Amino acid sequence: MTANKKHTSNLWPIALSTGVIFIVFLLLYLFIFRAPSANAADYPIQGFDVSHHQKEIEWKKISPQKYRFVYLKSTEGGDFKDTKFQENWLKAREHGLLVGAYHFYRLCRDGTVQAQNFIESVPNKPDTLPPVIDLEYDSNCINTYSKEQLLKEIQVMHDALKQHYGKQPIFYTSKTFYNIVLAGSFKDVPLWVREYKGLPDLKDQPKWHFWQHTNQGKIQGISTPVDMNVFYGSEQVWLKFLEKNQVTYHKPPID
Repeated sequence: MTANKKHTSNLWPIALSTGVIFIVFLLLYLFIFRAPSANAADYPIQGFDVSHHQKEIEWKKISPQKYRFVYLKSTEGGDFKDTKFQENWLKAREHGLLVGAYHFYRLCRDGTVQAQNFIESVPNKPDTLPPVIDLEYDSNCINTYSKEQLLKEIQVMHDALKQHYGKQPIFYTSKTFYNIVLAGSFKDVPLWVREYKGLPDLKDQPKWHFWQHTNQGKIQGISTPVDMNVFYGSEQVWLKFLEKNQVTYHKPPID
């Protein structure tokens, strides 16, 4: 009897160690190794983006609890300013939505001029999301710069926005533009990827932060189809992302 009890007691440290190892591997799988879900509904942080194409928006009908972020088109190229940006910026913020602005980058305009257009249009507020540079093919401009020159001009705008707003800019891009132009460059810049046929699948498999999964979303208060997006991560990861970008934000209370 005494010998059996001693043998049993010796098994406890082994069982405990095995349990700890199992938990560690489970956590690693859940938070690091597990592949991202292809179902956009599985991501807790949902958002959308709009421009003047969405016309009049009834912001009071849009839930800040359901949609945790919204990006507004502000500018394009060196001189175009979205006609609804200022109105959308004020009303969305007034309604409690976490707001950011994006710029459609024209491949035939230099980065300095485009950065100035954005800075003149978008207020520098600590409670807003990092600026976004929308990088995609523009058939009218594609041959203006070589790839090397284009990357330099994009770098100029990136650096100007980072210095002015004190936040790390994000690149919105398509799979084609990333694979041909951006792959191998700007490795520290967060990516927002447009992909409607499944998960973002980019060359060299870089980490992505946002995924635009459809341009046919429906939101109460918006009469036209809407671009829908998700953030890759849990609520805790989202809050860390905001903290890293010095976004002073408080989650709106539940109605």
